[in-house]
Amino acid sequence: MQNHFPFWKNCLILIAFAIATFYAIPNLFGEDPSVQLTSSTSIPFEQPQVEQIKSTLTTAGLTTKALEFAKGQVLVRFNNTQDQLKAADLLRDTLENKATVALNLAPSTPAWLRALGAGPMYLGLDLRGGVHFLLEVDIPAAIKQAEERNIGDLRLALREAKIHYQSVTKESNAIKIKLNNEAETAATSVLLEKDFRNLTALKSSEANVLLLALSDLEQKEIKRFAISQNMTTLRNRVNELGVAEPIIQQQGENRIVVQLPGVQDTAKAKEILGTTATLEYRLVDTEHDVQKAVAGQVPIGSHLYLEKNGNPILLDRKVIVTGDQIVDASSGADQDGRPSVNISLNGVGAAKMGKMTQVSVGKPMAVVFIEYKTETKIVDGKKVHHKEKVEKVISVATIQGVFSKRFQTTGLDSPAEAHNLALLLRAGALAAPVDIVEERTVGPSLGQDNIDKGMLSFVVGFGLVVLFMIIYYKLFGVIANIALAFNVVIIIAVLSLLQATLTLPGIAGIILTVGMSVDANVLIFERIKEELRAGISPQTAIYLGFEKAFATIFDSNLTTLLVAVMLFAFGTGPVKGFAVTLSIGIISSMFTAITGTRMIVNWIYGHRQVEKLSI
Repeated sequence: MQNHFPFWKNCLILIAFAIATFYAIPNLFGEDPSVQLTSSTSIPFEQPQVEQIKSTLTTAGLTTKALEFAKGQVLVRFNNTQDQLKAADLLRDTLENKATVALNLAPSTPAWLRALGAGPMYLGLDLRGGVHFLLEVDIPAAIKQAEERNIGDLRLALREAKIHYQSVTKESNAIKIKLNNEAETAATSVLLEKDFRNLTALKSSEANVLLLALSDLEQKEIKRFAISQNMTTLRNRVNELGVAEPIIQQQGENRIVVQLPGVQDTAKAKEILGTTATLEYRLVDTEHDVQKAVAGQVPIGSHLYLEKNGNPILLDRKVIVTGDQIVDASSGADQDGRPSVNISLNGVGAAKMGKMTQVSVGKPMAVVFIEYKTETKIVDGKKVHHKEKVEKVISVATIQGVFSKRFQTTGLDSPAEAHNLALLLRAGALAAPVDIVEERTVGPSLGQDNIDKGMLSFVVGFGLVVLFMIIYYKLFGVIANIALAFNVVIIIAVLSLLQATLTLPGIAGIILTVGMSVDANVLIFERIKEELRAGISPQTAIYLGFEKAFATIFDSNLTTLLVAVMLFAFGTGPVKGFAVTLSIGIISSMFTAITGTRMIVNWIYGHRQVEKLSI
């Protein structure tokens, strides 16, 4: 028969609709105001601590909807935001620096649905509330850091090659190596050609002087690495904050967008995201006179620093290990009860530390805390950002024995400082400083208002389409509306399965898809009416209407899909959200408007003689 699907095809379509309905259902359950607790030490929460948290909340008279404990994290659900905010303040005071307390909105999906992998789609910043930061990466600072590293490497390489040199310094935009004679200059040139291909030789007018600069390729690589490493570090820091569904993506050449849905403590978020902090471990130079160094006679292999109390101290230029070799850090206290950070190194760092401590027992070792601070000053009526590299020695201790992978750093001012430093070290150091150039806050009430307006737009648009189709196409219009409803269900189900983030532009994409989906049915139905006017039998008209309209529907949807793909490839966050929902809607509408509609039409008209169609 012309208008008949085989049994297996009907079953396949119905199963697809059933699965889509199942995975779309979790979006009906809403969200609970919640407080998320994550241990700020390397040891996750255990059951006794969970019981203590529950007891604290009960004693304070706060009613909890549920308390969940999984994977070392605690999630406390509340019935309203007032209890949520009170509980967050209470737990911050009670747990002090032992936990990261984050405000959140947790999906209230039943456990049996979650067990089957069904969950709601995430809501973006504009629908849920939270904070939006636009960070600018200081690429010149990253290049400067690379030049300083190369200066240290050059000095070490020249000493190991036994090439005597007068100085290796930074001059303007170049590294200047001053040598004693032509032979040493030639030997240095050979060394540079062999081991420092990332440096380009510049023309020098002075005898026995080599001028070097980072090659264009190296500068591009530094820029790429700075952006990539900063995004990874920021993502790690956001994870430490306990934020759910963060959006961290590059914008332009040197900017990063960070969106933290549900976050209300913007001051804490700014502090964690913008801080550029790391540690360096160096041996103390006990062979040279500190006062001579203060007077300007700093030894070649040493560097003058200041301790926290302001006293000068000489340290070896050679760094033992740096912050990027730290794999874990947790705050705690030493034997005397002073704040400390427990450090764990990776294999490379542990090997370096072990090798150094074997030959340095009894010698003092210093810990240098490095931080980039940005000050905003008003110059000629304009805001000018000034960056300052702050280096201070936070701890000097005598090496009592050999250690490598795990050890303790002391000398911190407070448990809060130890907690923040441990968090930053766990997340990793930023490859280059960042400035917060834009900050926006969206309140939960504004987010709910956006949801309400978006839903109103959808309901009105969907309702008008449904009304038009019923009035104009009668029974066939009802069939098209059923397929249209399933199209929306499929879009929501796919977004939920992908754990995609729905934003206002995404809602606009869904609404646009509603119009485009029914447009395919309009083409089919008008084709059927044409065939009927030509005197073709109803059964044949149905068959030809679907067959002949397919090519036009496919072409129009394909071109729109290509546009959506381009929007996703080249657009920013909101545009990408629109492109994702539009793409999913186009693909699902091809399925529902053609296959789904035809299946229902076949059920109604496919097994009997038809004299007239309700179209």
